[in-house]
Amino acid sequence: MAESEPVPLQVGEKRSCPENEEDKPSKKPRVESDHKNGGPSHDEVEEEEVEGGASEGEEDGETFADMMKHGLTEVDVGILKYVSDHEGFSGILKERYSDFVVHEINKQGKVVHLDDLSIPAEAEEVPEAEQQPKESDVLTEDQKKQLGELQLFKNKEGNVSIEVMDDTKEKRTLVHKAIKTQFAGLETKTEEKEGRKFIVAYHAAGKKALAAPRKHFWPKNRGSFCHFVLYKENKDTMDAINVLSKFLRLRPNMFSYMGTKDKRAITVQEIAVLKITAERLSHLNKCLMNLKLGNFCYKNHPLKLGELQGNHFTVVIRNISGTDEQVHRAMTSLKQTGFINYFGMQRFGTTAVSTQQVGRAILKNDWNQVVDLILKPRPGAEKEFLVRCREEWAKTQDPEAALKKLPNKRCVEGQLLRGLSMYGKTNIVTAFGLIPRNNRLMYVHSYQSLVWNTMVSRRIEAFGLKPVEGDLVLKGTTAHVLSAEEAESRSIHDIVMPLPGFDVIYPTHHVGEGYRDMLSADGLDIDKMRHKVKDYSLAGAYRRVVIRPSDVSWEVTQYDDPRISLVHTDFEKLENKPGPVFNKEGKHRALRMEFSLPPSTYATMAIREVLKLDTSIKKQTQLNTTWFN
Repeated sequence: MAESEPVPLQVGEKRSCPENEEDKPSKKPRVESDHKNGGPSHDEVEEEEVEGGASEGEEDGETFADMMKHGLTEVDVGILKYVSDHEGFSGILKERYSDFVVHEINKQGKVVHLDDLSIPAEAEEVPEAEQQPKESDVLTEDQKKQLGELQLFKNKEGNVSIEVMDDTKEKRTLVHKAIKTQFAGLETKTEEKEGRKFIVAYHAAGKKALAAPRKHFWPKNRGSFCHFVLYKENKDTMDAINVLSKFLRLRPNMFSYMGTKDKRAITVQEIAVLKITAERLSHLNKCLMNLKLGNFCYKNHPLKLGELQGNHFTVVIRNISGTDEQVHRAMTSLKQTGFINYFGMQRFGTTAVSTQQVGRAILKNDWNQVVDLILKPRPGAEKEFLVRCREEWAKTQDPEAALKKLPNKRCVEGQLLRGLSMYGKTNIVTAFGLIPRNNRLMYVHSYQSLVWNTMVSRRIEAFGLKPVEGDLVLKGTTAHVLSAEEAESRSIHDIVMPLPGFDVIYPTHHVGEGYRDMLSADGLDIDKMRHKVKDYSLAGAYRRVVIRPSDVSWEVTQYDDPRISLVHTDFEKLENKPGPVFNKEGKHRALRMEFSLPPSTYATMAIREVLKLDTSIKKQTQLNTTWFN
């Protein structure tokens, strides 16, 4: 690895450092794995509640390019149009995870940065009984060294025993508390050996039963929630929170956040946790890598999903073919006009059976097809255990036999099979209910997104960027149909289109009628969007047709070494490491762009408008295979 590249840090525990955590050139183009503002994307939702879903691929046997022959392209999900007429050019997105950097924009409109690792000073109300002696005084330097090694998994015995010479309950309590406060992730117990009492420290992380958080003294004048900035590399938000939960011996739902962030990226966001001190959180920086916590403060409220104003992106597209003039035209168009606000490819999954197919079957109340689509064998990128599970299901239709083929029962397939095993194949609705709610709703939202993309493409095809009579705009939260006269004074940036549902209206021009035709062709009635199962009743929503990013800037740089990072990260700045140095005579060219987007928009759709390239894994793999080889 080049000297100027920060050593990639493994997220989680130091005892393991799998190669795939390194920020090295990706052999699997990840253009689809975009970060979606303001809420979980398809892949992120799947990882939020469920592990090991079927969307991940392996490279055993077939090449990745061969496996992705069966994937979706943009045309398959209604992504057809561009707003500009500039000439596109090629480039590689996310060759390294550090080529995609996301900073959350909080509800005050401030871009979130990790720039302070200190613990906030405060006058703590400590009861007199706890003031003497200090916790830091009860452990010897040698004991601290042993405990530090245990915390970092360097202790072969797996525990540290500390004899309590002055055996009183107060002394033992101080030792227990000192260990847990100063060495996050360690648990303690008292044992008696040959008439002598020892406090035994051991590693709690990874234990199946997560202990309920202990009640510690909490000053009345301190906010109940510790807010902090989470900097993470190559790890999705929920995986990072699960790691923090293990080390702090908390349940993951003690943490709150405003939006999930992508895995293959460097991301910075705000997190809040209930009644955990900044000091305990700060201690985690010693033993967790690729995660950094800082900018601590106490507040009286948690964070809520969707509260953010958006995200600021720094994106590097390497090995670009466009001239400086082409780049200038493309980026100027993005800045001035924007891009069509399509739902990105990750909304629809990456395997041959797309999520919108399952969603359509749910809306049609065709539960046998729902089971068949999720469990049947499929071509393309799949993990071997999923292939075996599907083959067993196709052969025997026995949920228990198929379930035995899965090492991880928490994937979507595992949850569904477990439900079928518990409730029988005649009670599929209840069995399907074992899949977490977010994942179940992902399917029907995916179908809504397909309809929206398709109708917006028709709208742009029919009328271009000119508002017309029959288009919709929002007045507050209510949709209003434009008259011909009103349309004259409106911009394409005002126009919204509905996601189908029982609580929306549709454009009154012919594209509006297209909604009815499309749903009818799929066996659905647009006037009957309330479902027998309340969870799947779709109210609908309105979404802007064209989004214009803010804070747009760009530069074309040249470089020689493809291993070096081309972005100066918050972590590098904290470590006082120098930023990237560009060689004006470098053999490779890269486009480094920055822009901010509001919630619920996809950065890859902005990048698509610049490059004029299909952003699906299938197309990107075809385009990039020769370059990678």
